[in-house]
Amino acid sequence: MSKQNKAYIYAFIAVLFWSTAATSFKITLRFLNTVEMLFYSSLTASIALSVILYFQKKQRKIFTVTKNQILYAALLGLMNPFLYYIILFKAYSLLPAQLAQPLNFVWPIMIVILSIPILKQKIPPKSFFAIFLSFFGVIMISTKGRLLSFNVDEPYGVALALTSSLIWALFFILNVKNKYDEILSLFFSFCFGSIFTLVLLLKQFSFPPLYGILGAIYIGLFEMGLTFVIWIKALKYSNTTAQVNNLIYLTPFISLLVVRLIIKEKILISSIFGIILIILGIILQRRIRQAEINLE
Repeated sequence: MSKQNKAYIYAFIAVLFWSTAATSFKITLRFLNTVEMLFYSSLTASIALSVILYFQKKQRKIFTVTKNQILYAALLGLMNPFLYYIILFKAYSLLPAQLAQPLNFVWPIMIVILSIPILKQKIPPKSFFAIFLSFFGVIMISTKGRLLSFNVDEPYGVALALTSSLIWALFFILNVKNKYDEILSLFFSFCFGSIFTLVLLLKQFSFPPLYGILGAIYIGLFEMGLTFVIWIKALKYSNTTAQVNNLIYLTPFISLLVVRLIIKEKILISSIFGIILIILGIILQRRIRQAEINLE
């Protein structure tokens, strides 16, 4: 089997796992609150990543990190998983899965917006059209297609979902400068995320139900730790990142199918069209950026 075919297999497995995230969030939130869910899932991710580091014979590197690297890992862990998932889980507790998932999916557009003040990048006029296209999709999803009345049923939940995408975009930009081992960095991020969440959990601790724990373990493995490692493998096998990155656009559509089959949400036409607009904006933005790079 060629390396590129291996890349596609790894990428598709990661996409399938991520496509179950919205459903697993909604089910687990029936048994755990957002803090409990984040603690047990991030702890699971930390343990899973430590096992992976052991089998990769990288466990000794844990004890070779510098003070600055630890502080940077703490900052990244504060952003993701702590702030990112606390906000995202709260959004899922307020919104139907078919709304929360695509609203969170606009993070590539958020990266473009944040790159203006943070990276001092100049954005061509065409990019603003791409941004508008994606955010028009956001409006369509948020209003459930009621564009003229602009009536949003749960504005707080919508704001939280969009804020989570903003935090992920900021995390992504900061993590680009992180030249340390990717899996080791993930391990430290989830360890710090677990510690930060434990502080909140101790203030309201109660013994969680078994189904809640099982849901959090699933999230920790297949939304967080393990799936990120699978995605990293896909990127390493692929000839170009674009060849596997394009598969990520399948995630919201497969997610809708899983949501419909497992938790029986009635899928709105506005959700489907909104997702299409968001993805079209992201694809257009990436093509504009690639065209700029080719000109340079």
